[in-house]
Amino acid sequence: MRIIAGSYRSRTLKAPPGLSTRPTSDRLRETLFNVVAPRVQNAASGDAAWGAAFLDLYAGSGAVGLEALSRGAARVTFVERAQAALKTLRGNLARLGIGSGVCVHAGSVSAFLRSSVESGPKPEPYEVVFLDPPYDAAKEYSATLELLGGTAGKILASGALVVAEHRRKLALEEQYGSLRRIRLLEQGDAALSFFRVPSTAHEQASNGPR
Repeated sequence: MRIIAGSYRSRTLKAPPGLSTRPTSDRLRETLFNVVAPRVQNAASGDAAWGAAFLDLYAGSGAVGLEALSRGAARVTFVERAQAALKTLRGNLARLGIGSGVCVHAGSVSAFLRSSVESGPKPEPYEVVFLDPPYDAAKEYSATLELLGGTAGKILASGALVVAEHRRKLALEEQYGSLRRIRLLEQGDAALSFFRVPSTAHEQASNGPR
């Protein structure tokens, strides 16, 4: 794997050993950032001097979050519980010489989201969230998206994007709480579902139960 663009362009990354972690391919990462790069580079405030806050859930090697950091994200939070993946992620951070602007949470995604809502002080909200659970853990998708579209939505900025990488054959819902899917991109056996947080009261009302 390699960083595709930005300040760490062409730098190589390690992948966790074994088959339990499936790194996002370079090609699919490029497709992802073709869509989210403008948001990563410029925070929701519209101030071009500040990058976005990026949340990488089920981070694995950290390739997606590191790509975001390379492309101008102000800060990236990685969440991963597998020890082999955490070791690889921390090794990639050290290999790139990254010591600031990142935070690594060792634990489950559900525990992180719940603690983020319950504890304080609250961090600056995230403009972009990426989640890539194991493809066979279908329940992880609905559980995490429902949290982000519900109680954990407090950690999301107005108009934030939530992107789920999943198996092409896995049919995700069009809506999870306040999150509504706005785009679906398919590539080989994989797919990217883009969900958006309402940015206005009118949008919130229109996203209500039907």
